[in-house]
Amino acid sequence: MQANALQSFGGLPITLIIFAGIAIFLGLRLRSILGRRIGFEKPPVPPGQMPGFGNGPIIEGQALPPRPGRPVPDPRSALGERLMQIVNRDPSFDPPKFLTGAETAFRMIVTAFAAGDRATLKTLLSDSVYQTFESAITAREAAGERHRTEIKAILSATIDDAELIGDQAAVIVKFTSDQVNLSLDSAGNPLVGTEAVTEIVDLWTFERNLKSKDLTWRLAAARSG
Repeated sequence: MQANALQSFGGLPITLIIFAGIAIFLGLRLRSILGRRIGFEKPPVPPGQMPGFGNGPIIEGQALPPRPGRPVPDPRSALGERLMQIVNRDPSFDPPKFLTGAETAFRMIVTAFAAGDRATLKTLLSDSVYQTFESAITAREAAGERHRTEIKAILSATIDDAELIGDQAAVIVKFTSDQVNLSLDSAGNPLVGTEAVTEIVDLWTFERNLKSKDLTWRLAAARSG
């Protein structure tokens, strides 16, 4: 452009929801979150008031050097300016830390969906998207099918777009990962997917109402890129 369960992106709560392109996501996966500040400075947040990512990792102290494959947009760019609009409205928002949290959320959601972990998904997804996921899990269980997903590596996680409309903020993160996705029938026979490691590109949209006291972000949409 997810605590609700995405609990903290290193000081930035966030949570998720996937939807656009759900057919591909469900078909393949079911049947098969720090960096140097580089212009995104904002007023310091008093100790103890940094929002947490719930059960997720909380990043404290000074910013750390960026990791390979996790760059943040130049604040002088068009995308950087849109991110600054969010920073100016929400002092807790830090793009590098946000990316770290988003990566954690990505792992949690993909794994929970494959395992049918409704409790975890409910904390990470919006109500409407949760209902869609829950229905898919229920259908899979009724058919006696099971899904196996292994995230071998997240090769990159970058902010692809951002937007602020009124009080509603949205940030799109592009994930490139190596995964194994395989769906099995009740007899254990492969239905969809493969044991081979496959590179997958996903675009996940995280949203949050900046006026809300709830500092968590939710995944609002997702599609394969």
